[in-house]
Amino acid sequence: MANTAQMRITGDFMADYLPGEPLALTSRPRIDDVVIQLFSHRSINEPITVPAVVEPLLVLVLAGAARVEERVPGGEWEATEVSAGDFFLTQSDDPYEMRWQTHGGETFEVMHLYLGLPLIERASRELSGQASAPLRLRDVSGARDSHITFVLQQLRSELIEQRTPSALFAQSLAQALAVHLLRSYPAETQAGRRVNALQAYKLRKVTEAMTAHLDDEFSLAKLATLAELSEYHFSRLFKRATGLAPSQYFIRLRMARARQLLLESQRSVIDIGLEVGYSSASHFSQVFRREVGVTPSEFRGT
Repeated sequence: MANTAQMRITGDFMADYLPGEPLALTSRPRIDDVVIQLFSHRSINEPITVPAVVEPLLVLVLAGAARVEERVPGGEWEATEVSAGDFFLTQSDDPYEMRWQTHGGETFEVMHLYLGLPLIERASRELSGQASAPLRLRDVSGARDSHITFVLQQLRSELIEQRTPSALFAQSLAQALAVHLLRSYPAETQAGRRVNALQAYKLRKVTEAMTAHLDDEFSLAKLATLAELSEYHFSRLFKRATGLAPSQYFIRLRMARARQLLLESQRSVIDIGLEVGYSSASHFSQVFRREVGVTPSEFRGT
């Protein structure tokens, strides 16, 4: 095996450097500028060196929970507690080391998505309005983003569950994701450093509280108190961890729950709006259309 400290690889070859069992995606169409891999991991006590990858790498935890530790070679370990729904994002020019300990003897299932540079460049040109160097993404560890989770689950469903998966549909999802990442997670000016964001356990405590009270009025003060921070510092660190302001993240959680109920239940649009905190059907429809792109009824197909 080549010396990972002196090379950068493409996503197609990452499976050669990672332990665990890659889950085969048999008879799937090839998608231009997109590489998707599924892995099932057990605990890794000895550090592994992850080579720098040419493309931005997005990793979504699909199942299980683990304590994941990362460091630059020879540096201090940075630990993050993660479970299903958490994601990692990296566009590092240098290799780094990882190890992880799964909880309860469970396997730790993840999905890797590599977005090709042409895809990133197209999204970057559209956002910047000029042919400049592509925008870079920052490193994020153990954060949550309902939009990322939704798109990656859609990609997984299309490629695994559909009998005749559509490369065009998968490509459009990947393009939309590239735009979201560039908007929400642009690199800080200090390259190569992990972002000083809200600690993972505090982020989890806050997002779980949000999810449990989607029908309540949003309160920045309550969330900041839960995180034991001032409102200013909580808002700043929360946005660094998730790419969204707390209020916007709360709306995204509401819309994710509304989408689920619209697809999986026969409840009325009014009832679903009430469950996610909107006493006015017109207000719910307005917010849903702004966030999702269609009205609740159109999303349901009725």
